[in-house]
Amino acid sequence: MEVQETRVQTDRVLTIPNILSMARLLGVPIFLWLILRPEFGGPKSDGWALLILMLSGITDYLDGKLARRWNQISSLGRLLDPAADRLYILSTLVGLTWREILPIWLTAALLARELVLLVMVWILRRHGYPPPQVNFLGKAATFNLMYAFPLLLLSDASGWIATLGAIFGWAFAGWGTTLYWWAGVLYVVQVRRLVRADTMAD
Repeated sequence: MEVQETRVQTDRVLTIPNILSMARLLGVPIFLWLILRPEFGGPKSDGWALLILMLSGITDYLDGKLARRWNQISSLGRLLDPAADRLYILSTLVGLTWREILPIWLTAALLARELVLLVMVWILRRHGYPPPQVNFLGKAATFNLMYAFPLLLLSDASGWIATLGAIFGWAFAGWGTTLYWWAGVLYVVQVRRLVRADTMAD
């Protein structure tokens, strides 16, 4: 017999998962400043930037885990979590592309996928639907990219650690980009089905 797990949604704002998500958002401008510091005559602060990325990954895991365990899933949390993920990806793309660690084509591919998703969200809102839920592929893509970026940041140095960072960083980047677009295609299919169902109902 299959037992269906129920999730309780709360309207509270100041929950531990939401506070963790807010902390992640506050770290975005600090992270970007640390990456771009050497471009404006400052010293390299890649170690501190990597630390913030690591803390972001930990809090990303914890906010979802705690929200489910403590029944603190909220509408705000559903917005904050993917927003923080996308802002970290965007800030890392800007920083690493500015420093010429990432090529323009990869940045363009990831940004184009975000543009597609924004169009899908706009279409859903026009038809009265909420934004699409983050699916497993989307989470897996973010996971790969959040590993790829710090490794590629490590590759901007010398020695065997930089070599390993480049090898594994590009492997994660390739998988992450592929999964990112795959998840995007699934969102498009989902939106198309909803819109078609609405059209047929009318």
